[in-house]
Amino acid sequence: MILRFLRYTCIACVLVAASEVYAQISPGEAPRLSPNISAQNDPANHGTAVRTASPAYPLKASANNRYLVDQNNAPFLMVGDAPQTLIANLSPVEAARYMANRQKYGVNTLWINLLCNYSDGCNKDATTIDGLAPFTVAGDLSTPNPAYFERADNMINIAAAHGMLALLDPIETSSWMDMLRANGVAKAFAYGQYLGNRYKNFPNIIWMHGNDFQSWQDVADDALAQAVARGIKSVDANHIHTIELNYLTSGSLDDPSWAPLIKLDAAYTYFPTYAQVLTEYNRPDFKPVFMVEAYYEFEHGAEGGSTPNLRRQEYWTMLSGATGQVYGSAYTWRLEKGWEGNLDTPGAIQLGCMRNLFASRKWYDLIPDQTHSLVTAGYDRSSGLVGSVAAYLGKHSGLAERVFTRFRKLSGFGSIPTNSYLTAARTSDGALAMAYMPSIRTITVDISKLAGPTTARWYDPTNGTYVDASDAPLANTGDREFTPPGKNGAGDGDWVLLLEASTAR
Repeated sequence: MILRFLRYTCIACVLVAASEVYAQISPGEAPRLSPNISAQNDPANHGTAVRTASPAYPLKASANNRYLVDQNNAPFLMVGDAPQTLIANLSPVEAARYMANRQKYGVNTLWINLLCNYSDGCNKDATTIDGLAPFTVAGDLSTPNPAYFERADNMINIAAAHGMLALLDPIETSSWMDMLRANGVAKAFAYGQYLGNRYKNFPNIIWMHGNDFQSWQDVADDALAQAVARGIKSVDANHIHTIELNYLTSGSLDDPSWAPLIKLDAAYTYFPTYAQVLTEYNRPDFKPVFMVEAYYEFEHGAEGGSTPNLRRQEYWTMLSGATGQVYGSAYTWRLEKGWEGNLDTPGAIQLGCMRNLFASRKWYDLIPDQTHSLVTAGYDRSSGLVGSVAAYLGKHSGLAERVFTRFRKLSGFGSIPTNSYLTAARTSDGALAMAYMPSIRTITVDISKLAGPTTARWYDPTNGTYVDASDAPLANTGDREFTPPGKNGAGDGDWVLLLEASTAR
């Protein structure tokens, strides 16, 4: 089996080569929302942001099922961080301080585990820093502790006061699966009902199930996780649901039994992100897709969360049809001692640059250039195939996964640092086109895909500045070659080509 797997992998390789805010708000009361963050379309804007009105929560899917919108049908670009342990590891005052910092970078979404991931970074008994336990009888889902859930209420309300959405995981599966098994389906459903009743009137929530849900293909385990979701939905019709399945790569709809329960598709991958996002985007039963998890900053070394890799993940995602993504950091998902000194990191700053570029434009109308009719040459077809093949092979579990992981480590096949695939997208009216290239080379663009005379600029994703790509607007006829102006502000080779037409067809 191993030899067959390696043979298949090698064949694939050959083919590829061809303000601290804290107010005691009662549970269920909709808080007054403070202003949120929006981007400036200004070449002098170095990753900073300005304030606009907060979204009208709760969120829902757009009419075309491609992105999230608020209650006024305003598109919602998800820019997230993953403070998974926030409820257990921070005080309310500390949580407000953390959120105020994230607001500076345009973060509008927080992944929060309602129960602490006690195997990583929290107290072993899942209590808060001041000793509040989630259940009055340890291990019994039918005994929720009111004091603990009041603390959770306050944390969600603090997020609301900052205009932030909570991706709220009711019982994440990487640490709590044994407890779900011990309690059974009936108690899991009742626990879901308890949560649904408690949080149905909190506007700023999306329910997110799973988390490294490696055993979802076990029917019994899947039924337990779904019982919680069904319990919530039986009493809470106000909030949409999603689920994170398994690494190395997955999408929520890999498990078709979740399709009736969810309205948002979570892509999860440790491969070049365009492969999994496009897989979800191209499904016949598609739903809005977001990148729930990829490499986190300061984790997995050069293969993982280096700053250049984070930028690749982010721009590949946004130009492959996503409604947004969640960034993560080794310091902020655990929120262990010293987290305060590790907030203003390059990854967070450059996340803000990404957000500013897209938020001020019609990102929600961008259609991925999968047929390469926009960028016709220089997009690096080989890298694109490598990413797709690696993601396909990475879906296999057990021995195949272990063998492929070893092969990938030794060869670099499918890794992010070695992948220079260009992702591009344009709006259907031809008013806007964008292309992200991880390395410096010359590309060819069919300018006739733009609606009129076109301004061409390079956007530096490391500092949010612009460089003109042409001296004057370009006529929207024929092909045009573009070459980046050199290394970017961080000394790397990645740039975004921004093409904006002065008129629309």
